[in-house]
Amino acid sequence: MTRPMPLGAKFPTGTDPHSVRQRLEMMEKVLERSLVVPVINRPVGLDAIVGLVPMMGDIVGAVLGAYMVWEARNLNMPKWQLWRMAGNVAMDTAIGAVPLAGDVFDFMFRSNSRNLRIIKRHLDKHHPASRTIDG
Repeated sequence: MTRPMPLGAKFPTGTDPHSVRQRLEMMEKVLERSLVVPVINRPVGLDAIVGLVPMMGDIVGAVLGAYMVWEARNLNMPKWQLWRMAGNVAMDTAIGAVPLAGDVFDFMFRSNSRNLRIIKRHLDKHHPASRTIDG
């Protein structure tokens, strides 16, 4: 019997800015863009899918979003950016908890993508060596 081949995605575990950037980019992709809805060709992720489960899904989404804010805090980002990121997570959680309307909101408002953009801007400015070429 042959063993399945690993997917090849390496999970960076370091605390350096480059590892943090890679880790958060992978997390954002899983949470916001891991699947494509066939009919409308719109990417969705674990955050929107888990959000369909009443209450528990929103709590899981909030915890995963809070992890990104925690990583940003470890990068010594300014408090106003951390508050902005926490506000994105709080809005996503609060409105996402509303039945049906919250599911549509989760599909449209991507708090993790917004937070990743804030982190990337900070890293590009303060840690330019951590930049990656998108392509």
